[in-house]
This record gives sequence, C-alpha cells and structure tokens, in this order.
Amino acid sequence: MKTADLIVIIAYIAGLFAIGGIYGGKIKNTSDLFAAGERSPWWVSGLSGFMTMFSAGTFVVWGSIAFKHGMVAVTINMCYGVAALLVGWLLAGYWKRLGIATPAEFISRRFGKGAVHFYTWTMMIYRLVGTGVSLYALAVLLCALIPVPEGVFLQDPATGNLSLGWAVAIFGSIVVIYTVTGGLWAVLMTDVLQFIVLYLAVGFVVPLMLRDAGGVSGFLEKQPDGFLALTNNEFTWLFMLGWTAIHFFMVGAEWAFVQRYLCVPTAKDARKSAWLFGGLYIVSPLFWMLPPMLYRVINPDANPEQAYILAAWSVLPPGMVGLMVAAMFSATASMISGQLNVFAGVLTHDIIKPFLLRIPDELRLVKLGRLMTFVLGVLITAMALAVPKMGGAEKLILSITSLIVGPLLLPVVWALFSRKIRSADLAVTACICFGIGLFTRFGLAASSPLAGLPGFSLTSAFAHAHERNLEIIIGVILPALLLAIAEWRRRNPAPNVHFFDDRNEGAEENPIALSADELRQPARIVGWSLLTCGAGMGILAALNEKDRSILLTCALLLGLLAALALAFKPKGGKTS
Repeated sequence: MKTADLIVIIAYIAGLFAIGGIYGGKIKNTSDLFAAGERSPWWVSGLSGFMTMFSAGTFVVWGSIAFKHGMVAVTINMCYGVAALLVGWLLAGYWKRLGIATPAEFISRRFGKGAVHFYTWTMMIYRLVGTGVSLYALAVLLCALIPVPEGVFLQDPATGNLSLGWAVAIFGSIVVIYTVTGGLWAVLMTDVLQFIVLYLAVGFVVPLMLRDAGGVSGFLEKQPDGFLALTNNEFTWLFMLGWTAIHFFMVGAEWAFVQRYLCVPTAKDARKSAWLFGGLYIVSPLFWMLPPMLYRVINPDANPEQAYILAAWSVLPPGMVGLMVAAMFSATASMISGQLNVFAGVLTHDIIKPFLLRIPDELRLVKLGRLMTFVLGVLITAMALAVPKMGGAEKLILSITSLIVGPLLLPVVWALFSRKIRSADLAVTACICFGIGLFTRFGLAASSPLAGLPGFSLTSAFAHAHERNLEIIIGVILPALLLAIAEWRRRNPAPNVHFFDDRNEGAEENPIALSADELRQPARIVGWSLLTCGAGMGILAALNEKDRSILLTCALLLGLLAALALAFKPKGGKTS
C-alpha cells in the first residue's frame, strides 16, 4: 500500500470522528443516544439498515464464495433483498405503531422480564461472535496491506506488516470511540457516507477488472464450468429458501434492524426504509460480487478469502486503493457500531435501569449508556482475537446464522401476530433447536466422544454431506413446527397480550414534526463529507500522473454527488 492510500484512510477515519463529534453535542437524553430522537429521515434509516448487513466479512466470506462458486454468491445475497421487501410489507410499520422505545420493551411487555434477560444475553453472545468475526476479517485484510517500519512495536516480525492483534485493537477502538460519542445519529450518518463511498470504489473496480479479464466475452470463455449457475450442490434452492426465511426473521426482528424502524417519525417511513433496503439488495449483489468472480479468471490460484482486496489492488491507482480499504473498514464499522448502540441501549434501559434504587436523570443515563457501549466494544475486540480458534470466518458465519437466528427470532415475529405464544414456548423452541444444532455441529465431528458408537461414521458422513440443508431444517423448519404445535395446544391468550390489543392500529403518524432544518441536516453532512473526499481525490490526481483520469473522474463524481446533497430541499417540515 502506498503513502497516498494511507493518507486517504487516515483522512477518512478523521471524518468519522468529526461526524461523531457533530452529533455528540446534540445528545441530551437516551432517546437521542439510542433512537436518534425518532427524527431520522426514512432514506437515512434504509441506507443504514442496508449497510448494517455489510462488513469486511462480506468481502471475505461472500467474496470467497463468489471466487470459488461464482453466481451462487449473488443468489445468496439477493435473498436478503427478498426478505427485506417482505419485512417492509408485513413488519416494519407494525413495529413503529407499537409505540415502544426499544425492541426489548416489546419482549418485556409481551413475555415478561425473564424473556428480556434470555433474549438480551443470547442475542448479545450471538452478535458478539458475529461482529468479532467481522472485525477479525477486517484486521486480516489490513494486516496484508499496511507495512510497518522495522523496530516499531506495531509490526509483526514474521510479515513486516501491521500485526493482527494491534490491527484488531486499533480499528476496534476507532469504532467504539465514534459510537460512544455520537450515538445512533453518528451510526446512521456514517452509514450513509459509507454506502456512497463503497459504491463509488467498487464502481471503479468492476470496469477495470472487466478490462483485464478480456471483457465480457473473455470472462465467459475463461469462467469455470458451472460458474454462472444460480445454485450448486452445497447451496441448493432449499438452502436459498431457508436463507430468505432466516433473514426475514433477522431483518424483521433482530434488534439492530428494529431500531431502524423505531428511529423514524412514522410507520410509513419505517416501511419505506425497509423497502429501500430490500430494493438495493435485489439490484446490487451482482455488482458487489463481480470483482472476485472476474479475478477468478485472472488469477485462479489466489487465496479465496483475499480475492476481493487483491482484485481491487490489481487495478486501482494509489489513493483509490486507500478509498477501497476505507470503504471496507467503513462497512465493518457500520455493522459493529450498530450492534454496539442497540445492545448498549438495551443494557441501559431494560437491564440495569430497573435494578437501580434511584432512577438517575437523563444525563447520567447517557453516561451509563456510553459506558455500556465501551464495555461491549472491549468484548467484541476480545472475540475478534479468538476467531482463529473457532474454525475461521466463513464456516463460523454460515453455521451460527443458520442455527441461531431462526430459533431466536422466529418466535418474536410469530408473537407479533399471535395472541397465544408465551415465554415457555420461546424457551422450549430455542433449547430444542440449539441442542440439536450443537449436536449436529460438534457431536457428529470426527473428534466427537461418540465416534466409536455403531452407525456413527455413516450418520456423520450424511450430516457433513448435507450440512447446509440440515442447518436450514434445524434453523427454520423445526422452530416453525414447534411454534405451530404450541399455537395449536394453547387455548387461551397470553397474560400480557392485552397491552398490544390496546394499541392504535390506525396510527400512521408520529406526533413529532421535523423542522426543515432537521430534514436537511443529514443531506448537508453527506454533501460536505463527499466534497471533502472529492477534494482529496483531486489532490491525488494532481500528484499522480499514472491513472490520473481515473482519480479525476472519481473527484468529479464525488463533487457532483456533494452538489446534489447540498442542494437537497425536502418537502414539508415545520418552519423553525
């Protein structure tokens, strides 16, 4: 990586801190810290939700699958879009109309305090692992790119580059600091900026990779057999259907996404944010997955997990590589910061606050919320360092998502519409599915204590040959069957369901009226941020004779987007 790339990365990170500082001064209470005061525009919420699905793990895990299997990775990612469109139709507005402050409040009112603790700790462990994997994947990429002078304590002597431990600590700290400072507003606004920069960076990689691959015709001639098939033996149509269902539960009920539906002013805005999220995931996966697919025909012997960054590195000029790395960092930061904010909010509001003898004022609650954000950040950093001991990024992400999301979140989605499901049904569903999932994951492994039993080898071979389909059966079909049985057995409504019977089903509008300035401020921050990035690209173009046209084009596009954002005039809004 060249000096120009390091300058771009440092400048970009400084911009993230600046956004955190801008919104940090506006935080007066915990609603501002954890729900953006319910004043987020729907498009900001939608883009933030879209970016919450991204991380360096996207480039490592799905980039690896795209490099090895081709179009299958595109099909998998389009499943997110289908799931989000269904959530916009069925769930997003429903969540907003409940009139709750956090998703944990729904769990508490519907199932009781015990269920809140169960969901908080279980989901937190699951998300700590997931975000730890993302931070680890980012550190792996950056360690391969960032050289460190000999004798400097940050250096890994074996490679001469930044050591993995220091990479995890440094970049984890950056995310924690701006999330602690700016709260959900900082998360939302940096997500929007990250979305634009990431699209711009990949937008330059794709045509340059096509050029090196010999154009579309050259790629089609050289691509491996079955590379353009939508499914394969491992990722079948059953897997795709189950993957869509799993992410319907995730996007519809996972707390970081529900938070996006609660932070907008109206139920209509919540639906629009989910539809924007879904629409983008329908049209853009091929765009995201093309670089590693094209790199397969250029360098088929490359490390699949590094294929994405190697593809970018092979074609982008100095400065643009830094922008691509910054975009990958940003995507990971988006995922981590979103999870930090939502779980810090739940710990502050729903776990710690009820146990305090004297309820502190809002400013003290804000301090407590920031402390919880910091503590969770430390735990995520520790988890990232433990990823290599847990089987690696790709296998870990696929397994924990398939086996945990359905049993945890399907009961929540079910309970939004069912009057009968109770906390015992949640516990039974989770325990049975977790137990069977753990058995298939570890009990049938070659190192299992059960390996000597009759029929073990045959059962183990079958389980490994159908690993993905079994994960879908255990993670989707089994919890749905258990909940259907519970629904059939129950004769009376659950004790606390009356609270939700009393909600105003027709309430579409939140009484909060946004001022014209509040509606314009997100676009202004995006505009000035893009203008700064464009100016930086212009300076790099002036200093770099090779590929100057690419850098100038990038600078001009950023300037155009900045002008559009600064000229944005929202309709409506009360005058201040």
